[in-house]
Amino acid sequence: MYLNCHTYYSLRYGTFSEVALLELARENEVTRLALTDINNTSACLNFVRRAPDFGIQPILGIDFRNGVDVCYVGIAKNNQGYRELNGFLSEHLHQEKEFPKQAPAFRNAFVIYPFEKVLLNDQEHFREHEYIGISVADLRRLPFSRLMEHRDKLVVLQPVTFRNKRDFNAHRLLRAIDNNVLLSKLPKEEEASPEEKMFPVRNLANVFSEYSFILKNTEQLMHNCSISFDFSVSRKSQNLSTYLESREADEKLLEELCYQGLPYRYPVVDNKIRERLAKELELIKEKGFVSYFLINWDIVTEARKRDFYYVGRGSGANSIVAYLLRITDVDPIELDLYFERFINLYRTNPPDFDIDFSWKDREEITQYIFDRFQHVALLGTYVTFKSRGVIRELGKVFGLPKAEIDFLCEGHYTPSQLDEVSLLVLKYGNLIKDMPNYLSIHAGGILISDKPLHSFSATHLPPKGFPTVQFDMVIAEDVGLYKFDILGQRGLAKIKEAIQILALNQPEEYAGIDIHDIRKFKQDPHINSIIRSAQCMGCFYVESPAMRMLLRKLEVDTYLGLVAASSIIRPGVAQSGMMREYILRHRNPGRAEEKGHPVMLNIMPETYGVMVYQEDVIKVAHYFAGLSLGEADVLRRGMSGKYRSRQEFQKIKDRFVENCRNKGYEESLIHEIWHQVASFAGYAFAKGHSASYAVESYQSLFLRAYYPLEYLVAVLNNGGGFYRSEFYVHEARMLGAVIHAPCVNKSLAVNCIYGKEIYLGYMYLKDLESRVMDRILKERQAHGSFTSLEDFLDRVLISIEQISILIRINAFRFTGVNKHELLWQAHLFLSKGNTVDHPKLFPPTHQDFEIPRLHTTDLETAFTQLELLGFCLCSPFDLLKEPPKNNNGSKDLPACEGRNIDIYGYLVTVKNTKTHTGKRMNFATLVDQQGEVFDTVLFPPVAAKYHFRGKGIYRFYGKVVSEFGFLSIEVLKMQKQDYIQDPRYADMKTANKRSPLARSNKQVTDEELHTSDKKGN
Repeated sequence: MYLNCHTYYSLRYGTFSEVALLELARENEVTRLALTDINNTSACLNFVRRAPDFGIQPILGIDFRNGVDVCYVGIAKNNQGYRELNGFLSEHLHQEKEFPKQAPAFRNAFVIYPFEKVLLNDQEHFREHEYIGISVADLRRLPFSRLMEHRDKLVVLQPVTFRNKRDFNAHRLLRAIDNNVLLSKLPKEEEASPEEKMFPVRNLANVFSEYSFILKNTEQLMHNCSISFDFSVSRKSQNLSTYLESREADEKLLEELCYQGLPYRYPVVDNKIRERLAKELELIKEKGFVSYFLINWDIVTEARKRDFYYVGRGSGANSIVAYLLRITDVDPIELDLYFERFINLYRTNPPDFDIDFSWKDREEITQYIFDRFQHVALLGTYVTFKSRGVIRELGKVFGLPKAEIDFLCEGHYTPSQLDEVSLLVLKYGNLIKDMPNYLSIHAGGILISDKPLHSFSATHLPPKGFPTVQFDMVIAEDVGLYKFDILGQRGLAKIKEAIQILALNQPEEYAGIDIHDIRKFKQDPHINSIIRSAQCMGCFYVESPAMRMLLRKLEVDTYLGLVAASSIIRPGVAQSGMMREYILRHRNPGRAEEKGHPVMLNIMPETYGVMVYQEDVIKVAHYFAGLSLGEADVLRRGMSGKYRSRQEFQKIKDRFVENCRNKGYEESLIHEIWHQVASFAGYAFAKGHSASYAVESYQSLFLRAYYPLEYLVAVLNNGGGFYRSEFYVHEARMLGAVIHAPCVNKSLAVNCIYGKEIYLGYMYLKDLESRVMDRILKERQAHGSFTSLEDFLDRVLISIEQISILIRINAFRFTGVNKHELLWQAHLFLSKGNTVDHPKLFPPTHQDFEIPRLHTTDLETAFTQLELLGFCLCSPFDLLKEPPKNNNGSKDLPACEGRNIDIYGYLVTVKNTKTHTGKRMNFATLVDQQGEVFDTVLFPPVAAKYHFRGKGIYRFYGKVVSEFGFLSIEVLKMQKQDYIQDPRYADMKTANKRSPLARSNKQVTDEELHTSDKKGN
């Protein structure tokens, strides 16, 4: 009886989930139910999937509206009708056009016009598939309406949007958020009627009892509707089933490509390689995954044609077929990769390939995929209302000032501190928290289907400009649609650009480089020594302080060691306590036999019986707990959050424990192993995934080792990495570069290098307009370098504000004229806002002005750089109000091991974390006076007393400790150092307020810092 039901996927309108709707229907004895969200189909597939669990026959439709203005409700007769409705909705969403007053002549869908809308539009004639909807509220007017003449067209159309008053309140809040108005100012026409509720079927029938023909029409319409999708475990894949004209042709092509790839990958092909290839090909064919491999091959082949760098990773890297097709660069034979993690007979979904492209190339390769294949869309996702977002939105709805909203968002309050309105914000925030807010795009998922994707969902058109389905990855897999992951990252862009820069800066070196010769890089002692010493700043995945620390502790100097480190650094291994245990067993081989269980050691000998990779979860579940490979894969997927049935996952867990007991394991061991699996599996990498990361790391490490300056310029030009830009500039200086501020004759928009001289790009000048940069570069390219400020002003259209930025950063230093004098000249040449915007017919003549001689100090230059670039090009220690009282640095830590040290450091980065008891502690990385890096740790008692207060130089007093050979300082006391007063504002009373650095943050006195801990000396 209900043909117009909404869930919270009627975004910022509906108030509960599709499952809650089904529960509500069961409570009201409904057996057939139509889901018709407003201009949205996100809930449709899961609604159909779950409906049988509630004994309900599902019907799908769409409530078509212009804003909140109801046009009509479309009801799909069948799957073809659902596709028609999706196509109609998608067309209007893509083109952002309003729905017409009359619906199209759908062939397989019904259209229901609301009673009020029919009267308003004075509609007289109705096609065969068109009906008039009557709600409970409409019944009082129906007897007096001309629409009684259309007895065979009248059906029940009772909207369902709320369950109770609470839902209605949430709805009003959502509408106020959507309209960006105060709740008190929300127009009534923007709200639904509070009567849009579901009543027991018997009650609804009683209300319409005088109009039995309406009930009969409604029943007949609903019985003519049937929708079905296959959600069974044995469901057929909905992906493109054949790459060529037939399955046989696909299989032949796949074999040919593999054998063509053998000589490229393996100079010597032995029986082990042949047997592995034959095994994989047989299983890939049997599982019907051939087209999936060929589509990925097609994508990467096109990428190579366009000279796009890419990295194939994910569990697909476990496959020799993927390696031979050049989808990945990971040799599964070399790494003994576990093929069953990738594909096994129990696996219904295709292998997981994540293909990373440069962030600059990703959109172009995505466009290629849309052009190359017929039925393509991006995968959607939902952005939900989160705690802070809800507070901000409701704060505005209730009219709270920004300061009070910020206070609530911080969460540092007790309820007694809050006024009535603030308490309302928190109370009602719980009503809408975790509801979907708007549709977005999955990070990299693309669907390539056998049939139009409108068979499954409508599509919308986000800013990227590619059609995007309205459901997420989990629902896609439920219905047999498996994504192709096309991802973007900056690491590949850095590698590619570094080689391009090298071709210009050192063409003789460039000629002999093959960045894809990974086999050579793995054996290079210079590269491996850099890994061992953790001198990896700027290098993909290995530059963070945590990774640098791990590399030193593990003494990594091989490719296999880096593969392990790439996975050990993940949260799951650390949380399970196995990172430390792995390091202990690595450094003391006898410990593995002493601490490890024989079965675990036998399963994972290369990792000392410690779970490091995703495959290890399957191995432990299969060999240790006796689960089948299929059950083990369910366990892995369940722990990563990708498996839908928590009930089935619980069964697998129970089976795990029961099997272990039957094997005679002690309860303590069973629970210890389960704890490791549970805390680890959701975060672990597949081994092939880690190996793929390590390949890219080696490529960047090669460039860092042999062409460090070109590489660091590329790093800077692609947004840096883990650290702020100034530290990559600092690293380049430490490696021999001469760093120059932007120059109008030498610089580009991005950074550039001439020999060993790096000129910073205009991009660092925050307030310099991009159009000004373009004008400078075009004029310089067309007519050569500028000879003077006057020459520049004659040739480049620019305002006094913009030229002032260039002069202040000393971009005209080639003239030899002091920048203060240049500013005078510029002001005399240009009146504010008065620029000439047309070419000059005759060479300009200039009047000579006598300008007083002015001077600029180094300190003034440093503070100007700090203001305009965000960092200064001199040592930050030169800006200290009081010079350091010692020269201690990283070089002194080995000699001070076990003793206290007094040391100064310029803050690089701080990691705030919590202990298992919830207390705050800090890990900080700093640069010493010699430019070398050192690390500190503030344990909870010290972290509670001292706080890092932004960029700047800190003085530390603490104990030098060594853990597995990695030296750091356990801080006992800390003091932020003051910078000298900004000389540009020295004569102003507001000097301290104006200067970004001249702020006192003293936390302990100098005398206190010198007070030593007797035990530490």
